[in-house]
Amino acid sequence: MIGEINQDNLHLLLPSKISWLASMLVEYNGMNITEAIKTIYCSKLYKKLKVENTKMWHLGPVALYQELVGEM
Repeated sequence: MIGEINQDNLHLLLPSKISWLASMLVEYNGMNITEAIKTIYCSKLYKKLKVENTKMWHLGPVALYQELVGEM
């Protein structure tokens, strides 16, 4: 059974989300992996992902990528 997502365990989801986004930035924007990861961690999107009540964490990689590119 999957437990409830809350602020105490939300950090467990973020690495996979960051990995997907970084891969997409490398592939579609021509960034190197280090630059892509730094871009994500400095973004407004990352700040939103870390907050449980924004529910951004439930979005898939394509929606998150579109959100990230929209703020760049």
